[in-house]
Amino acid sequence: MEYTFQFPKLCNIEPRSRRWLFLLGVVSVTYLSIQSLLIPYGIALRSLSPHSEVPAQVKGSVLPVHSSAKSMMVRNPLKVNSLDSIDVSMFGGDIRQGTEPMGNDVSKEIDLMLEEREIDNDFESDINRNVDDDFLSENVVVVDEGLALVSIKNRENVTILHKADETRHGFHLEKIGLPNSEITRENASKENSTVTVKRSDGVKTAFPSSPLILPAVNLLENRSTSVGSTSLKSGVVASKNGSIVMTRPGKKKMRCELPPKSITSLSEMNRILVRKRVSSLSPKPRWSSVRDQEILAAKSQIKHPPVAINDPELYAPLFRNVSMFKRSYELMERTLKIYIYKEGNKPIFHQPILKGLYASEGWFMKLMQGYKRFLVKDPSKAHLFYMPFSSRMLEYALYVRNSHNRTNLRQFLKEYSETIAAKYPYFNRTDGADHFLVACHDWAPYETRHHMERCIKALCNADPTSGFKIARDVSLPETYVRSERNPLVDLGGKPPSQRKILAFYAGNMHGYLRPILLEYWKDKDPDMKIFGPMPPGVARKLNYIHHMQSSKYCICPKGYEVNSPRVVEAIFYECVPVIISDNFVPPFFEVLDWGAFSVILAEQDIPKLKEILVSIPEEKYLQLQLGVRKVQKHFLWHAKPLKYDLFHMTLHSIWYNRVFQLKLR
Repeated sequence: MEYTFQFPKLCNIEPRSRRWLFLLGVVSVTYLSIQSLLIPYGIALRSLSPHSEVPAQVKGSVLPVHSSAKSMMVRNPLKVNSLDSIDVSMFGGDIRQGTEPMGNDVSKEIDLMLEEREIDNDFESDINRNVDDDFLSENVVVVDEGLALVSIKNRENVTILHKADETRHGFHLEKIGLPNSEITRENASKENSTVTVKRSDGVKTAFPSSPLILPAVNLLENRSTSVGSTSLKSGVVASKNGSIVMTRPGKKKMRCELPPKSITSLSEMNRILVRKRVSSLSPKPRWSSVRDQEILAAKSQIKHPPVAINDPELYAPLFRNVSMFKRSYELMERTLKIYIYKEGNKPIFHQPILKGLYASEGWFMKLMQGYKRFLVKDPSKAHLFYMPFSSRMLEYALYVRNSHNRTNLRQFLKEYSETIAAKYPYFNRTDGADHFLVACHDWAPYETRHHMERCIKALCNADPTSGFKIARDVSLPETYVRSERNPLVDLGGKPPSQRKILAFYAGNMHGYLRPILLEYWKDKDPDMKIFGPMPPGVARKLNYIHHMQSSKYCICPKGYEVNSPRVVEAIFYECVPVIISDNFVPPFFEVLDWGAFSVILAEQDIPKLKEILVSIPEEKYLQLQLGVRKVQKHFLWHAKPLKYDLFHMTLHSIWYNRVFQLKLR
């Protein structure tokens, strides 16, 4: 049976209905005409969708606008300068209300987020990587200059920076880059291009230039995965660059609990140092001064020093060039003048901590402020300017526990640097290149980024992949001081002939590397005394010290970050340090030859640790142990500074790097 449908004749429709049909036809024709004009711009069809995307430009920046964006998160490089800038005043209304102004806190957070992603093309990077690039957002800035549109809506109604911080600090293991996943970066100079993320099997990689991460091995299964000639045990993941990591399915991993994305070997660090000595990182001063000329005169003398091989106070094999070091040190004592800014209140400023894990920054502050030899009261006579804050006290005073948000700490230092730049002309003259800071907390590289970017930073967290600049910044030794009154208590150890333990390690399971060390060597070999945390109490401390004083080699694996106090502890107890930390720039790298008193291994060599140590001839070990005893005086704090001690070595490296980075017009 067939059915047919016939349109009713127009004449049979009531006059009132005909008028409505006529108006409907006019509206339809008008709408279609307008849409046809928009077809060349590619938005006609998309505009019919409730989740459309409309491109927008903000004063030259090319940023896609997603009307369905969940939150505002800036994760792509955004060049901001006088010609290409975003006026924060445009963020004046809440998109959900249309009329209500945004609170000052939200406006400040937007300003901080935009500032965080600025790129200064004048900064030269040793490694093409930024800590904040570790984790990419699914969202982008939602900005339209004409509409003044900023989407700040998200699922949990939390602040923008708190949401971004959650993304930065952790992600599940299934988000680690798979073998077929890749990320491509467009040239950042082409109109602030965005980061393109290619997907594989529906999983987005978390690494901009990720090493190959092999499938994780189940911790419960007793099997191994072969990588090259190295057999990795259960629960260990091997990466293409040789890093290895313990896995725990279902647990979020922070960046510091994952293997590094790129590895800078010691030989590569040496090449960077040589290259940067030729091409300075420092900007030219906006105007010259007599102090610049004095530094340049010292530079000429340091480059052509008198021979000082037989100096009784210096052990020549410890140094890259003992003659240059001796001449530079003499000129520092004769020439260097430092001005300490008085601005800033306690406890963050002018209140040193002299005991514990972060004692290095405190002891330097105490001695710098109390040792008048290098100080001047007139800033116009200074070659260097010291900003005396404590990164540990900054964290103690301002960080909200368990908030996972450090932007207020960074904002605090930003306002401090702006204060001294407004009050004095010296910071602006060099963009801070003749200013220095000394900070031992792990967060210091993040807290001082951008606003103190060109300052000389003496950092315990000396990681080139986290912003540490070789040949400009100084690797500060992390020293665990047990007694404020006597920092030299228990100094020394047994002679080499009485050191019966081949290798020793004990400590907490911080980071990804230490569990691997224990996986291979805990209770596996009587010559390898590898433990986790020792039992609490007084016996714990004495037992720990006894083992260090009785071991040939002391294993110094990285923790959450590349640095470890065990490096200095090993030297303190005259045990040859075995440093296992990819990307770690050893202390005073610009002047010391670490091959003369330490063993530096790649993280991937943990399975062969004993084989490597046993292969070192006894004669070579004795040379290394002698080097440890000779270098020890360069790593000691004294109530009153002594020549060539840790205070002077830190100050010298700051001076030395400033001398070699200064250039004039």
